Amino acid sequence: MSQLIFTKEEIEAEHDYVMPHVEYDIQLHGGFDAQGNYLSPRTLNRWRAIEAWHDQLALRGVPIVEASTDLLTEPNFPNVDQQVLLLRHGFEQSFWDSITITGLIEARGRALAEIVAPDFQSIIVEDISGMALGHMNNGLLTAHGWDEGGRPETDIGGHDVMWFVARDLIFGQDAYPIPEAPVSIGREKDEREMEQLPVEHETLIAFLMNLLMIEVRAERAFQFYEAVIGSPETFADKANESTHAIKLVNRIRLDESVHVAWLQSAISEFRSLTINTVDGPQVLGAEIIDPVWRKMVHWHAVEMHEVARPLAKAALRESLLDTKDGDSLFSEFESLAA
Repeated sequence: MSQLIFTKEEIEAEHDYVMPHVEYDIQLHGGFDAQGNYLSPRTLNRWRAIEAWHDQLALRGVPIVEASTDLLTEPNFPNVDQQVLLLRHGFEQSFWDSITITGLIEARGRALAEIVAPDFQSIIVEDISGMALGHMNNGLLTAHGWDEGGRPETDIGGHDVMWFVARDLIFGQDAYPIPEAPVSIGREKDEREMEQLPVEHETLIAFLMNLLMIEVRAERAFQFYEAVIGSPETFADKANESTHAIKLVNRIRLDESVHVAWLQSAISEFRSLTINTVDGPQVLGAEIIDPVWRKMVHWHAVEMHEVARPLAKAALRESLLDTKDGDSLFSEFESLAA
């Protein structure tokens, strides 16, 4: 039988890298094997653990919760063709800002390493010691947080620094002022939605569902950045730099896949387990979280775009109309909408 229980040290363990991951004279997390293949940080045992937990779900006949970009029904704004058009006409700052804000948000992710999950075994009937739910305080949250924003006690950069390096490869350093990142990129609710659970358990489960959908949106962002940077109509004078920037984006993408996988495992496990509710009755976890998951998917897929898109479009239109031929450029931009 595959190992299902891991220590914190095992989950956080690194590969024995043959070559460190260094860009712009900055040491970044992860490293390379003897064949030059990139190895994500802290995945010596983490992937093995998650695969074992997924296999356990399969043996129990439990479906893995979907976490693909198929969930995202609304198009990206701007889309690839629209962003390429802006770059072709010299409007670079919005793309620079986009990459920078992504890095700033990744830096906030380091806070995951400081989270202490409540004791889920106290509300779950089945033994969770051999599940992802039983390992949140045994390395899953710390490893995830360090992946995103680095370890504060080291000078090794995480995803935040990797995004800034990718940006600087194609734009150069300090091309524009640092933009302000949004306060939140997740669904927030003032009222409770899972009152069958203790508040602290509800808060974390809702957080994990939010985080999984943010990771799904990140996958579409990877596709967007790769397509824009790799377009023959953009950064043609920096072919080597843009190729290398895409490699960095795809290293981040590889790192994020382990986050998606453990979150899928934890949420799928909770759906399949028997929960002791605060009111006394025992219910299946799916009865508690499925209605909230549907709302979570809809918010990330539809609602947030309905709010953000008109504001972003209005700001872009204003900046374009202040320039020569801005009206015709904005009309062309609009014609490229999905």
